Amino acid sequence: MLIESTLKRIQPGRAIEGISAVLLPFNENGRIDFAGFEAGLERTWNAGLTPAVNMDTGYANLLTLEQRRVVIDITHRAARGKPFVAGALVEGQKGDLLRLYQQEMAEIIDGGGTPILFQCSRLKGMSRKELVKFYRDTVAGCGRALCFELGEMFAPFGQIYDLATVEELMQIPEVVGIKHSSLNRELEWQRLELRDRVRPDFKIYTGNDLAIDMVMYGSDYLLGLSAFAPEAFAARDRFWAASDPRFYAMNDLLQYLGFFAFRAPVPAYKHSAAQFLKLRGRIKCDHPHPKSARRPESDVEILRDISRRLDSLMA
Repeated sequence: MLIESTLKRIQPGRAIEGISAVLLPFNENGRIDFAGFEAGLERTWNAGLTPAVNMDTGYANLLTLEQRRVVIDITHRAARGKPFVAGALVEGQKGDLLRLYQQEMAEIIDGGGTPILFQCSRLKGMSRKELVKFYRDTVAGCGRALCFELGEMFAPFGQIYDLATVEELMQIPEVVGIKHSSLNRELEWQRLELRDRVRPDFKIYTGNDLAIDMVMYGSDYLLGLSAFAPEAFAARDRFWAASDPRFYAMNDLLQYLGFFAFRAPVPAYKHSAAQFLKLRGRIKCDHPHPKSARRPESDVEILRDISRRLDSLMA
């Protein structure tokens, strides 16, 4: 995509839809801190964002099926009718794949949420025709659902589809949006251009934590980075909608946080999130899931500096 055509995409004054993944915190004994999780849900709703649960930020691929169901139940009870998104994940489960996805989706929908379909290893063996038909059959009659393109740097079962496949997915009525997590601007710009031609009401949710300014070009977002400070993301979004130049300072600082937290190994960003939320007094313990990658304790002072600077911008 040419630079000139990309620059023409910038849309100041556009209202941004923000969906924020919620960190699933853990206690020192390795057990889930469900009270801290529920508090994170409330902070996200109070900021004006839609929480997303059972996502990568919520260690969905490391949880048991029963733990994921508890997360949905807690979210449903806390929501009291407010919207939320939840991951439908079947990786590692045995049985009929269509039925597995539909069961996961039904539990999310029954709980009042919108399902987003995680990919799985078994999808990788399908041809484009088989894949599109599978998605079409899976979401038939569900009302609304989201799809996922997940880069393998996040999970080995993820994949980024070719543009022709994305175009066919866009034309499934029940699929109202797709989260794109390639960490590649050009691929995302291509999807935005395709969306504008094929289905203008279709949502492209950026999952690019290394380019959170993709919202300037017409993407909305479903990010793990926003779990660190949903109120700051919401403020940034308001600045953009108001054509307020403070957008840039807030976006720059949040992007600095993103580059720091999402450095290799990328999955360790969840420990960074726990460190950041603990030092801001949002959770009691900064331990990640026992099987997840960790960051060094020395990161905390850098995160503390970012936190102080963030508070100054929010003042």
